[in-house]
Amino acid sequence: MGTGMNYHEAAMTLLDLRRFEPRKGTAATAALLGHLGDPHEDLACVQVAGSNGKGSTARLLESVCLEAGLDVGLYTSPHLDDLRDRIRVDGRPMREAALVEFVEAAGDHLTDAAAAGESPTFFETVTAMAFWEFARRDVDVAILEVGIGGRYDATSVVDPVAAAVTSVAREHTAVLGEDLATIAREQAAVAPGDRPLVTAATGEALGAIREAVGEVTLVGPPYHGDEGGAVDGEGSDEGDDGEEDGQDPDIAVESLGRDGLSWDVAIVGAGLDVEVPLGLLGDHQARNAGVAAALAEQIAATLDVDIPAKTVTDGLRKATWPGRFEVLGRDPLVVLDGAHNPDGCAALADTLGTFDYDDLHLVVGALADKDLAGMAAALPEPAHVIACQPDLDRAEEETVVARAFEREIEGHQSTGGSDDIEETDATGAAGATVETRADVAGALGIALENAGEDDCVLVTGSLYAVGEARTRWARPMIPKRVDSLSRARATLADANVTEAGAWRMRGKAVHRVVRTRVQPRQAQYLKEELLSLGGECAISGLNDQRRERLAVVMMGTMAQFKRLIDKLAGQPYGLAQLASELRAQLGIGTTEERRGYPWEGEGTAVMGILNVTPDSFHDGGAYEATRDAVDRGEAMVAAGADIVDVGGESTRPGAEPVPVAEERERVVPVVEALADLDVMVSIDTRKPAVARAALEAGADVLNDVTGLEDPAMRAVAAEFDAPVVLMHSIDAPVVPDRDVPYDDVVRDVIDDLAERVLLAERAGLDRSQILVDPGLGFGKTQAENFELLGRLDEFQALGCPVLVGHSHKSMYGLIDRGPDERTEPTIAATALAADRGADVIRVHDVAANVAALDTVAAASRGPSVGEGE
Repeated sequence: MGTGMNYHEAAMTLLDLRRFEPRKGTAATAALLGHLGDPHEDLACVQVAGSNGKGSTARLLESVCLEAGLDVGLYTSPHLDDLRDRIRVDGRPMREAALVEFVEAAGDHLTDAAAAGESPTFFETVTAMAFWEFARRDVDVAILEVGIGGRYDATSVVDPVAAAVTSVAREHTAVLGEDLATIAREQAAVAPGDRPLVTAATGEALGAIREAVGEVTLVGPPYHGDEGGAVDGEGSDEGDDGEEDGQDPDIAVESLGRDGLSWDVAIVGAGLDVEVPLGLLGDHQARNAGVAAALAEQIAATLDVDIPAKTVTDGLRKATWPGRFEVLGRDPLVVLDGAHNPDGCAALADTLGTFDYDDLHLVVGALADKDLAGMAAALPEPAHVIACQPDLDRAEEETVVARAFEREIEGHQSTGGSDDIEETDATGAAGATVETRADVAGALGIALENAGEDDCVLVTGSLYAVGEARTRWARPMIPKRVDSLSRARATLADANVTEAGAWRMRGKAVHRVVRTRVQPRQAQYLKEELLSLGGECAISGLNDQRRERLAVVMMGTMAQFKRLIDKLAGQPYGLAQLASELRAQLGIGTTEERRGYPWEGEGTAVMGILNVTPDSFHDGGAYEATRDAVDRGEAMVAAGADIVDVGGESTRPGAEPVPVAEERERVVPVVEALADLDVMVSIDTRKPAVARAALEAGADVLNDVTGLEDPAMRAVAAEFDAPVVLMHSIDAPVVPDRDVPYDDVVRDVIDDLAERVLLAERAGLDRSQILVDPGLGFGKTQAENFELLGRLDEFQALGCPVLVGHSHKSMYGLIDRGPDERTEPTIAATALAADRGADVIRVHDVAANVAALDTVAAASRGPSVGEGE
């Protein structure tokens, strides 16, 4: 295979491998890895197998290892949006450029193996790509979610340093066997040679695992003698929760129940005796957290690293896992959960039972090999079911899914109900209705339209259905500034449009241009309609046979977009929702609710930086004394600052963390004094305790350079209903010279911030309160900082106010300006940021930057009537 491959060509090479049927064994994976130089052999790998909970456990373990300062690779499947999501290093997806490099390296082997009738499958090849990426990124530990079983799974080419079986249930019986004992033995084959296998299996499955591997580290509820233990909701294997030997498990876990949108669990063992609030909801997450803690203990021993108890608990509570009991709405309650077998659905039902709601509107889309009847029986009784079909070859038809739920309704009303149930729009005796919709987005729209404020909308059945539904909240509509042919061509290439297509369409793109990701059938409809209106739509070179979401670039005048929106509004397949998103992004026929924040005005608000520290990079020590800091704050207000941002800890490179008590003593007196002025006061901190103290002292805004990474910080913001600044950062404090790879720094930062925005919304904030900050200087090169600044208008895609902090940054070294020569570049950048639509600028020199903004505003207004005569 030649060089010079584009991303869409490389991705299609991988996706085309889906035509090969799955098979048992690791030979094909090993052969491909051999061609690549056996990158897996020097990796410290952890395998996580099981029927349910393995993805959550892997994600929890990743969070713990990241908290410990390790470089971590994580391999999971399937993906929610982009196949690169399956392979993460240090919490970020694999880059497009890396995927291209892998396919070029593997290409000759893939071609030769296919010619010999021995081609690796899609899963085998992507597994090899994960090992290749982890090796080239030199990760400290690689965490692998096992696909099916364990013995013959592609991930089992490795000899893991630690491994787990989370749970055992009847699934994939054609491959793994019909009974629990046989399935358990297949999964237990991941056991490492010199360490106990960690497991939360119970009953018959646990017995089979012990027979197969000998020593295990058992995770489960504490032994309660004759009283019995708590029953774990997910992955139950019909035993007595491991208590048949009358002994406590090695790691005892208990679910303590839900507290808002966190779930409290107790863990005793693996050096822990703690209660932890998890961001992953459900009784079963206690088991998953215990397994992750046990694996972390083994990793620490194997790698000879320190992972203390606080690191474990902090990692567990910070973990998130999109699409797994993810709450994305409150009025009505909207939940997305990828449960895809009866045990998973039973756990989902238990968790949903902790919420109060009236009627349940169920959106279900599943794969063809699933136990639909068992899933229907395990889910809560709905008032309304909309069966749908994810856009995937292996998806079950919506009429078949509907029939499973109709039969379940028949069973519920068999004592007096009618047997005459229609395939669509069926109504049972209890008032439950079942209808079909071909597409997930359309089914979700029906559910939301019919749900009252006190109802619940649940999307489940498969992660593929959840991924399609999730785009309603997570899909950025990125406005593109296209003012030249070269920028037009770059915009098209960024969406993986073919080289010929980018060349042909570049001249048509100098109008309103919007980039987003849609399903293949949506892309085709958009192209046809925009062409008919005189506009244009360029589509990624990934064609619709791959059933992957495609990048599209829509180009047209405002009038053409308005007519397009009108046409989309009544269409199926999620196009009506797409119309709403376009309308909001382009500001067509929309009105914004305003809450009186400074950033809601027509111009750009000014946030003055007030560092109450001895070591900040620009003015450290100048305002360390409380009186000096208050005087400085008052001077900023007099100079025109709309917000004063008070910080008591430096995040400059090499800065030492400040204890909570000391940081609190620095900032609280200053906040109290400034709170009496006619200005909003912001607290710049990454510590929840400091944030709470400052908000109680009168602060109005919470500015967190970690992007609200700590769930406790999100809870504080929601409790005080405080606006928050979500900054994109890789490390805080900054780690000097850290190499952070981006494909397109602007697009990648927008994607990362989009997930942070969802977490803030989940906590109860709305987007008018969530300011996004691209984080200039945090994990970006000088050139990347300028790229972010120049394309700041694209951050409007997030639907949030945009803040930029560029004051006296080292980025100006790119134009040969030293630390004492950065005032003028800062002022110039302020004017540029305002022109690019910044809602807030964060600066040290308030008066000079206010003057720059006044100049921009005057130029934007133009002459008034009668002027210049």
